[in-house]
Amino acid sequence: MKFTKAQEVIDYLYALPHLHPKNNLSFIKRLLLELGNPQDLVKTIHITGTNGKGSTSYYLSNLLKKAGQKTGLFVSPYVYEFNERIQLNNQNISDQDLVKTANIVQGTYEKLQQQDSTFSLVTFEYEVALAFVYFAQKKCDYAVIEVGIGGEHDKTNVIMPEVSVITTIGLDHEKIIGPTIQDIAREKSGIIKAKRPVVLGNVPEVVCPILKSKAEEEHAIVYQLGRDFSVLLDNQIVYQDHKRKLVFALRPQVEAYDIAVACQAFFLLKLPLSNEEVETAINQTIIPGRYQILRENPLIILDGAHNIQAMSNLLAVVHRMIQQKHGKLYALVTMMKDKDLEQVFSLFDDKDEVLLTTLSYPRVAKKDDFPIDVQKRYNYEKDYRAAFTQLRDHLGANDILIVSGSFYLVSAILNWKGKRDARTRAR
Repeated sequence: MKFTKAQEVIDYLYALPHLHPKNNLSFIKRLLLELGNPQDLVKTIHITGTNGKGSTSYYLSNLLKKAGQKTGLFVSPYVYEFNERIQLNNQNISDQDLVKTANIVQGTYEKLQQQDSTFSLVTFEYEVALAFVYFAQKKCDYAVIEVGIGGEHDKTNVIMPEVSVITTIGLDHEKIIGPTIQDIAREKSGIIKAKRPVVLGNVPEVVCPILKSKAEEEHAIVYQLGRDFSVLLDNQIVYQDHKRKLVFALRPQVEAYDIAVACQAFFLLKLPLSNEEVETAINQTIIPGRYQILRENPLIILDGAHNIQAMSNLLAVVHRMIQQKHGKLYALVTMMKDKDLEQVFSLFDDKDEVLLTTLSYPRVAKKDDFPIDVQKRYNYEKDYRAAFTQLRDHLGANDILIVSGSFYLVSAILNWKGKRDARTRAR
């Protein structure tokens, strides 16, 4: 099979199965071995976390680029187009390079299938292979690799990173890597590697012993937020460690944690960059679908918060803003049906006006998938465009509208509105 168009590659990827019966890395390792182990040809930084791993990846990628490094970035999900998943120096992989790289991977895949009829790949394994082959071919100096789910058994966990990063740990994907927060911590600790430093972000104290025990076992030095470096949020974001103090434009508190973790990981690489250049790189970072401003007045924010921790962080910011503005919060929300919907919707205040919607994706909640009390409390409009328009038209000058609960919804709104210039703004 030979691909000629990027859409053929994308269609093929999503026709592949999503999970192997056994949760191991044997398939991806065998494929990469046959490809010449491209993952070993580029220095990497490995990033996991229940929340913040995508933002941290973007911040770190921008810092590396600012330092003159040819930088690869592998992240998920995408907001505008699939090509966002694989980037080089902040530029999406071109359709031409996607086709070229996919044909290399496909040729090797078919060769392995001829040798062993039981050999198969899932979607994410194929995507991981695409990224590593592309980064190796482009001779990247560094590649920032975001974990898909978990850590130890994630298909990206085939690298020996320069630095490992664990941004946060909370309850999400419990059926796959849980059910407890301790189970999730053990799974995420799997990216800690022998004698390679690990940066810990805003992680709960209850799981710190698990992470530090793994680090000790691997003789990996731990750099922990709140102990080895700190971040304060006032009218600005202030990062500080024992060597430097940096000041960044204001963003939500959760972004402050991500900025701090990205900076600490970057400094461990010992690349030349002045404090002013670090501040500029962070301030210039735009992260699709994460606290993204669609309109300034009245304020419309798009954020892919899709679990309890992320939604709690987002609502903490906007509820504080609403109090200051003496306005009302409107929210357009849909979520995956396998999330803890009851707890997420309990985070909204009684005076918030929430409108439920859906999308055509199989995993996205439809009306009957929402808990009964949520269905009773909030109205439902199955057409997300009509739902958005309805809420937008109700906004007063001091009100805020958030679109949240799923990156799929954020992506749908952004692509529908055509606002590719929507900006991430300091708040």
